[in-house]
Amino acid sequence: MIAPRDRLKALNEIRNLKMARSAHAYVRGSTAKFYEWLESSSRCELPEGQPVWICGDCHLGNLGPLADAKGNVLVQIRDLDQTVIGNPAHDLIRLGLSLASASRGSDLPGVTTARILEELIAGYQTALSGDFKDVKERSHRPKLIQKLLTRSIRRRWRHLAEERLDTIEPTIPLGERFWALNNKEKRALARLFASESIRPTLALLKSRATSDPVDLVDAAYWRKGCSSLGRLRYAAILRIGKGKGSSLCLVDVKEGATAAAPRAAGVKMPRDNARRVLTGATALSPNLGERMMAAKLLDRSVVIRELMPQDLKIEIERLNKIEALSLSRYLASVVGRAHGRQMNSQQRAAWHSELSKSHKASLDAPSWLWTSVVELVALHEAGYLDHCRQFALANPA
Repeated sequence: MIAPRDRLKALNEIRNLKMARSAHAYVRGSTAKFYEWLESSSRCELPEGQPVWICGDCHLGNLGPLADAKGNVLVQIRDLDQTVIGNPAHDLIRLGLSLASASRGSDLPGVTTARILEELIAGYQTALSGDFKDVKERSHRPKLIQKLLTRSIRRRWRHLAEERLDTIEPTIPLGERFWALNNKEKRALARLFASESIRPTLALLKSRATSDPVDLVDAAYWRKGCSSLGRLRYAAILRIGKGKGSSLCLVDVKEGATAAAPRAAGVKMPRDNARRVLTGATALSPNLGERMMAAKLLDRSVVIRELMPQDLKIEIERLNKIEALSLSRYLASVVGRAHGRQMNSQQRAAWHSELSKSHKASLDAPSWLWTSVVELVALHEAGYLDHCRQFALANPA
């Protein structure tokens, strides 16, 4: 069992192991290297799009089906830790890098990477030209996405419990993923969920009366991904209401850390990191934003998010060429709608026009996008190999 004082060391070891498993996993876990490149004076010049809320870490795993409070499902951006008001081109480059990395991991030829970027920019521009008064998704869904959505819509509480907790019982089993809390953490979480600033909203999310009680059934520290490193992260099971008519929900409590993503000059954003994440989520991913709350826990800003059975992420081990191209166009359209809904029609048209510039005869995508992704693939490939060398030295066979 991991004691609270040993969490940081254990999380660091787990992160290093995950990042050593593949170049694609390294790209996902080395976000700081992407931001360093963005701030570098040696990179190519990028266009300045209309400042909007951007994901800031727009890779494959950060998109997927998300349910709103009523269970309606759309593919949207799932993780907004790094969200800032910034240049939308940054999300396009980060997504392009992620797709290129997945393509290389699937042993697809280099020419496919070029086609991926062409499909990416085409899907994004098509979304910008769409009808933003129509809330329904009109983009053609690849088979891979349609299968994921079908699976998402059919899921219920037992699927969520079995997947996240390995049990359908209202308990969080301690072990590899969930670690024990100390008494201070337990008391703080119980007070948080019973507070008048949080309890009524939680009750409403479950279609209950705002006066219904919210009781903490069980909670644990959640070792989840690389983002838990050095931060508060808890899973909690709550019971809303009393007796047989009560209902259970699983919530994720995650500390809002300072965003490393570059922000646009002169823009105003919430100083509180949890409120920044909540505001960005509301703008980029309405299905997620309406299920989130910002609060204080142990003197730190945290985001509270109800987990829904329908929430899934896109996990890809291998892609064929057709899957890679169709997925690129579709996911870019998701990001395009997320950005575009924050712009007026004139701003969307101007950004669409800017993206049509600087195309080469041999590539139907902006040259800055191609150059950026090629530079970043090379940078991350070298970083990955060095990471593996360091990991091997620290963990001799």
